[in-house]
Amino acid sequence: MSIGNSPEDERPFEDVSGDDRPSVGRALQQARINAGLTVDDVSNATRVRLPIVHAIEADDFAPCGGDVYARGHIRTLARAVGIDPAPLLAQYDEEHGGRPAPTPAAPLFEAERIRPERRGPNWTAAMVAAIVVVIAFVGFTAFKGGDDGAASVADGATPSPTKSAADKPKPKSEKPKSQKPDPTDSAIAAAPQDKVTVKVTADEDRSWISAHDHNGRLLFDGLLKQGESKTFQDSEKINLVLGDAGALQIYVNGKKIEDDWQRGAVERLTYTKGDPQVG
Repeated sequence: MSIGNSPEDERPFEDVSGDDRPSVGRALQQARINAGLTVDDVSNATRVRLPIVHAIEADDFAPCGGDVYARGHIRTLARAVGIDPAPLLAQYDEEHGGRPAPTPAAPLFEAERIRPERRGPNWTAAMVAAIVVVIAFVGFTAFKGGDDGAASVADGATPSPTKSAADKPKPKSEKPKSQKPDPTDSAIAAAPQDKVTVKVTADEDRSWISAHDHNGRLLFDGLLKQGESKTFQDSEKINLVLGDAGALQIYVNGKKIEDDWQRGAVERLTYTKGDPQVG
């Protein structure tokens, strides 16, 4: 099979199996040619690397890295060439020992549902209230003393000498400003410390992603459209496979990951509790 840019020059390989159905790879290849697309076109549209597209069309699924990733690539390529992926996935499962047993989805961590942590007494507010009471008491005492002096003068008595205004201590009138905590980089910064929380956002372009927990259970496997986000949480670690790492933004435990991933690069990452580190 040639790698040229003209789909008319490509010839599907001969299916020598006894089944009347074309193989999964041949069906994807024929659908691509019928759609007038080259392998480069499909690779650019799906962010699936060119060698993997060639291997799948040749029914070689080893480069996919496992049945879960192979099924994800088949689904993505089928949608890109305009055919239903369900029959191809069923055929792949028949030829490779059946579909993996479903596992219950792990609970996703939604940043919007995080309840604020309970805080202790607000000592700053109590201090401000105490200062206000002291100022009010001092002001009332000074006002009361002024009234008594005026009454003594009215009765003809000699008023006792009083301290000048400069000698009197000035009450503090400025209230201490309450310090507000700086806003976090993400709403998921309040994530529990005993768990790892990973948020993936397709901010540059769409990208296929796959996520597993520490037991290997599948949390998500599919295409993340531009502007969409997925958040995952586990007690120990989150394993990610990113089809186009350069199109994604990742927050781990509330901190933004500042890695310079290239567009179209496939990355396999593992994040654990504590400071975000690539495993």
